[in-house]
Amino acid sequence: MNRHVSRREALAGIGLGALSAGCLGRTRNIAGRNRPSQLTLQIDTAPADRDPNAIRIARHLAENLNAVGVDARINTLSRTDLWRKVLINQGFDVYVGQFLESEPFDPDAMYAFTHSRFVAEAGRQNPFGFTDINGVDDQLERQRRVEGRERRDAVAELQRSLCELQPFTVVAFPDPLSAVREDRFEGWTNRQPLSPGALLRLDRAETTDGTADDGDAGTAENATAEEETADEETADGDAVLRLVTTDDQITENWNPIAAEYRRDGTFTSLLYDQLALVDRGEVIPWLASGWERVDEETVVVDLRDARWHDGEPVTAGDVAFTYEFLRDTSMGSLDTEVPTPRFRGRSSVVRSATVVGDGRVELAIDDVNDAVAVRALQVPILPEHVWSERTDVATIAGFEFDVETTEAVVSNNGDPVGSGPIRFAEATAEESVVFDRNPDHFLARADSTRDEADPAAGVPERFRGKPAFERLRIEVSPSDIAAVAAVGDGLADATVSNLGPDAVPRIGRDADTRLVTGRSGGFYHVGYNARRAPLSNPRFRAVIASLIDKETLIDEAFDGYARPAASPLAASSEWVPTDLSWDDRETDPVYPFVGESGSIDTDEAKELFRDAGYRFDEGGRLLSRGE
Repeated sequence: MNRHVSRREALAGIGLGALSAGCLGRTRNIAGRNRPSQLTLQIDTAPADRDPNAIRIARHLAENLNAVGVDARINTLSRTDLWRKVLINQGFDVYVGQFLESEPFDPDAMYAFTHSRFVAEAGRQNPFGFTDINGVDDQLERQRRVEGRERRDAVAELQRSLCELQPFTVVAFPDPLSAVREDRFEGWTNRQPLSPGALLRLDRAETTDGTADDGDAGTAENATAEEETADEETADGDAVLRLVTTDDQITENWNPIAAEYRRDGTFTSLLYDQLALVDRGEVIPWLASGWERVDEETVVVDLRDARWHDGEPVTAGDVAFTYEFLRDTSMGSLDTEVPTPRFRGRSSVVRSATVVGDGRVELAIDDVNDAVAVRALQVPILPEHVWSERTDVATIAGFEFDVETTEAVVSNNGDPVGSGPIRFAEATAEESVVFDRNPDHFLARADSTRDEADPAAGVPERFRGKPAFERLRIEVSPSDIAAVAAVGDGLADATVSNLGPDAVPRIGRDADTRLVTGRSGGFYHVGYNARRAPLSNPRFRAVIASLIDKETLIDEAFDGYARPAASPLAASSEWVPTDLSWDDRETDPVYPFVGESGSIDTDEAKELFRDAGYRFDEGGRLLSRGE
């Protein structure tokens, strides 16, 4: 009879030692040097106070791996250390984390995530070291070239390949959860409430007399809170948008191209303009006043009149420099190129950028479809006079790098100089950061007229004259629950970090606070280091995928605030073929969970490992391959 092991039984059998740090294949049986060794896997993830969802997924996987004879150990790291280990040094077995994109995304986002051309690079591009030259690579290239039904078919085949080969296992798409109050700012929406576009869409709340609310205390209960933040109001009464987060990295690092400091880069996206912005699926000319695809391999871009935050003009030379810099942050000063660890999929479309006139740049691009070409315009444009000084090899005290890198990649980018609608004001490390509205930005300079001199021509009305705040202040909170309390007490207008489900019930306790949520593209996943055996074996990875009970995790880890998925494109459901869709299914359509509702079937799981070529000793321990 098959034996089912409950979650409680699995926990009891692990012991404290199995949840401590470890490393694949290092543990040998202490009873004898010649005895076969048990397979050991280390699962790296962020701690519970930084990412409660990730640690719960890691524990679930560790419990089930231990139940079937794998010595699985959890290793918690700060977010920065976690991503430096996984993305830069690539020294991991298995990790649990979230995909970079915060909103539903175009399928081409998978290009950088899985293409073998990036396997030797450090960064968010192909962190798995995954290669499938004649399969996935070809499918990734094809979906870039074709349009319409052909592209849909190509994307469907790409998803089937990724689901079969499992370089990573998609677990769930969490609902982005934020607590907000609307007595000072309104317009919070249930679609990425804290994306750059959403923050720019906010409006000042109006009082009953029709004037904008300057944050005066409306009740005795919040008077103290308002007094404490009164010094944050400017002399003429303009409001400060006050946000609270559990991630202190935004108070110390503002590098838009760094891989390890943050997941989605909301605020660096407001510091640094892109040529194009995509908001609610609409492509909007942003720093570019417009562009024309003159032939299959050429795009000509015209720039708006804009200035960097230090007063220098934004030029076509800055744009040309940016694309060359993203390709090689050493700008040829080192023996080998050091590409940026972010935006590689997008920037790789551009082969070269050439200044062809005042405020005009010509991009030589690969023969790609229009959707991919537009993605190439969505990179942060950098000032050449600042970043050209950061091309030397990194020599920052206290840092250890396993690969040669540049100061540009690892710099905190103190006192950042961008061209975006907000500019850096001040920061206290691990406590707070303050940004001011940029009055020289084309949004701030826009008016309601549509004449030839309109500085924001082509920009929708919802963004004109924005942002609605004069100052943006972000405070660091010790926990999600404390962050929600700050909003309820009137000390903040919204939480920034995605809230864990434990904090959600507290939101309804205050009449002025409500929960906003939406759709996320940032799926939680289990990533495998395919550079190492046995994780290099797709059959082994497939068995691990079948040990993850996604439905149970949705209930227990996410408290229902997530959707299980097999495909990484599930947030953009129009791309997902029927055979990979989770709709009306109770388990994974590709690798169903080996068990029932939280109970793993150890006998069946072990049989799957045996079918994949692995064996167990007399004590039920899974042995390293070949022993």
